[in-house]
Amino acid sequence: MHDVKLSDGTIILSPLRLDDVEAHLEGEDGLLVRWLNGGPGTREGTEGYFRHCREQWDNAGPLRAFGIRTGADEVLAGTIDLRLAGEGLAPGPVNVAYGLYPSWRGRGLATRAVLLASRYAASEGGTEAVIQVEPDNPASAAVAQRAGFTPGMPTYDKDGTYFDRYVRNIRNLHTAAG
Repeated sequence: MHDVKLSDGTIILSPLRLDDVEAHLEGEDGLLVRWLNGGPGTREGTEGYFRHCREQWDNAGPLRAFGIRTGADEVLAGTIDLRLAGEGLAPGPVNVAYGLYPSWRGRGLATRAVLLASRYAASEGGTEAVIQVEPDNPASAAVAQRAGFTPGMPTYDKDGTYFDRYVRNIRNLHTAAG
C-alpha cells in the first residue's frame, strides 16, 4: 500500500519515508510545533514516527501519512495525514491534519493537498472529511474553507482544548472533479 502516489499536476502526495526525516526536521518551525507537532521534533522521535507511518501503510492501519511534494525532484514541502478511524470518529468520518514548511506557505499547496487527500479518503470509504482548527490559527481555517469545508460543531479534545471544526461531505468526491 505504501506505493500510493497522488498528483494534481502541481503537487504529489506519497507516503512519508525515512529519507524524509532530514527535510522534515529542517522545515519544522514554531508554527508547525505549535499547531501540528505538539513539540519540537528530534531525529529519534521523527524517525520513530515515520517508521510508525510506514507500518500503518504496510498493515492497512487507520493512519495514512503523506509527504506533500513539489517539483520534478519531489521536494518535501510539508505533510498531510488522514485518520480513517480513531478517538471521536464514528465509521465514515476522516480526520485531516496538514502542515507546510515556511518556504512553501502561501502558494495554495495546502489546499491542493487537502483536496487530493480528501479524494483518496473517499476512495477508501470515507464519507466526511473533518479538519479541527484552533481558533488562533486562521491560516488553517482558510485552507479548510478554500477546500470546500464548512463550519461544523466545535469540539474539545481530551485535554480540554477547543477546536473549530470544518467538515466536507466526500461520499462522491473520488468520482467528482473536485
